Amino acid sequence: MADTTPAGTATDDPLPAATSRSPVRWRFVVLGALCVGAIAWLVFGALRDNIVYLRPVSEAVETRADTGDRRFRMGGAVVPCTIEETADGVRFEITEGGSVATVRHRGDPPDLFEDGAPVVVEGRWRGDTFESQRLLIRHGEEYTPETVETDDAACAPETSP
Repeated sequence: MADTTPAGTATDDPLPAATSRSPVRWRFVVLGALCVGAIAWLVFGALRDNIVYLRPVSEAVETRADTGDRRFRMGGAVVPCTIEETADGVRFEITEGGSVATVRHRGDPPDLFEDGAPVVVEGRWRGDTFESQRLLIRHGEEYTPETVETDDAACAPETSP
């Protein structure tokens, strides 16, 4: 019988299918791993920079030096007779756990903001004053304000006779 194989082709050599696909498969694995790594870095990096922790006043005052310029939320109750209106907001003190912090809030306070109100302020330390950009009244589903005993006479300005 006559050989019908075209000239220049080998009949005994198998096609190297596994070796020709292997580099392509590894490229996809490496590319996929790089994509997953990049997405994880973006997600966790963005979350780390945007997480705002809530700290009680006592902890916030204690760790003031370590906090630096990072934003966080601080929760406590407004100290009676400390609310002062400023040109761009209010200045007041909040307390919790025996610690007191001075807060300077820019913007209008919420309607329920008053002496003894439980509040959460968001901002950062500037020296010994907490600079707040957000002021929230803290309450649960069933709102019942915490009571802080106030002496209204103590808050009234002194009048001369």
